[in-house]
Amino acid sequence: MKFADVAGHEEVKRRLREMVDNDRIPHALLLEGPSGSGKFMLARAFAQYIHCQHRHNGDSCGQCPSCRQHQAFNHIDTIYSFPVVKKSGRTALSDDYREQFSEFISESPYMDFDRWVTKLDNINAQPMIYVEEGAELLRRLTYMTRSSRFKTVLLWLPERLKEETANKLLKLVEEPFGDTIFIMVSNNGRGILPTIYSRTQRIAVQRYSDSELEGVLQAQGMDAAQAADMARIADGSVNQAWKTASVSTERRKYFDLFAELMRKAYGRKVLELRGWSKAVAELGREPQMQFIDYCCRLIRESFVMHLHVDSLLTLSAAERGFVDRFFPFINEKNVVDMIELFNRSRRDIAGNGNAKIIFFDLAVRVIMLIRRK
Repeated sequence: MKFADVAGHEEVKRRLREMVDNDRIPHALLLEGPSGSGKFMLARAFAQYIHCQHRHNGDSCGQCPSCRQHQAFNHIDTIYSFPVVKKSGRTALSDDYREQFSEFISESPYMDFDRWVTKLDNINAQPMIYVEEGAELLRRLTYMTRSSRFKTVLLWLPERLKEETANKLLKLVEEPFGDTIFIMVSNNGRGILPTIYSRTQRIAVQRYSDSELEGVLQAQGMDAAQAADMARIADGSVNQAWKTASVSTERRKYFDLFAELMRKAYGRKVLELRGWSKAVAELGREPQMQFIDYCCRLIRESFVMHLHVDSLLTLSAAERGFVDRFFPFINEKNVVDMIELFNRSRRDIAGNGNAKIIFFDLAVRVIMLIRRK
């Protein structure tokens, strides 16, 4: 991955180049920003630039042995660390999923986490970076570099470090090996252990502008008219644009479940909502949390509808058709409590609570909130 392969982010690229060119590379760098903005591509390009043997015009050459190894995801002095799921109670290491991760990076260079969960083939698990990973990193980093001045660790989603893993990693970040560079990529910097976060040099990677996103989508093969439409509603995320464009089965399912919840709640159909909560509980834990995130988005969009400014909306045609009728029921008297209710339910789901109970409780409370005026 060369810097030239990453669309936009010219200021970020300039800063990364200067770190290497001026020999001022931080031992722990954090690229943070919204999902679908190309952060991991920048991290890969940065690592390749560090190791390139013939840098030229502010980019790696793409031809030397180091560049070719990076492009094949097998550079000897580069370690990939990322969230995984345990297999039948066995220790879980990133290397156990190296083949799947290489395929995932090739298929989804903008790192769609939902797609990674599907790749792991366990929708009920929450991918994490486990304590065994911290011990394995420590073991591997004690070895000398093989072909380069620096070893690089590309750590995807440090916010998914288990607490005990984060504590192990903290020691490596506080007392780094002189030849080791951590390049972390986060969708949610606030979710990272504060003691680790404070010891990183941070670079904010902003969302793509609508025009930049439109160009990325066209370069990936989307026709111009659809790319313009998707760029308007995808909030700068390449991943979100393709999900919306494909109208995936999961997204349609989330929309149908949201509409069903609101209609039954308004009609106070408690017994039917019990069946609804059972159906949502069968989705699996990660999809349940994704569904709640989706609900929060449609609630916010419904509230924004009161402003009558279409440019602020990020709705598909089906969503717009529903929200046009639904938005009067989301107002200043209930929107904050509604969002907090869904967020609280998400926290309970993430804490391995009983999904049937959590979603039925949510549905009953929506009955009370939806009629508040």
